[in-house]
Amino acid sequence: MELALISYIAVMSIILCIFMYVDKSKAKKHEWRISEKSLFTLAILGGACGGVLGMYLFRHKTKHNSFAFGFPLIAAIHIYIVVRIFTIY
Repeated sequence: MELALISYIAVMSIILCIFMYVDKSKAKKHEWRISEKSLFTLAILGGACGGVLGMYLFRHKTKHNSFAFGFPLIAAIHIYIVVRIFTIY
């Protein structure tokens, strides 16, 4: 179960990191963007660590308070849950 959970979070994090890159690329080209709701949904579903990485790696959405505080908070909650699961078993 632990391996499945870590794998799931890793895959979701990679997906959200890629989405952050794609959204930044679209922003530079003034194209249709990925909605903030979609980015937060992916973060809540397990990709928050990748979202934080993508935010600072691509310098995207770092000035938006909802992202600057929201993504790290969600990531901290995910990390806490994973640590608790690993310490219980």
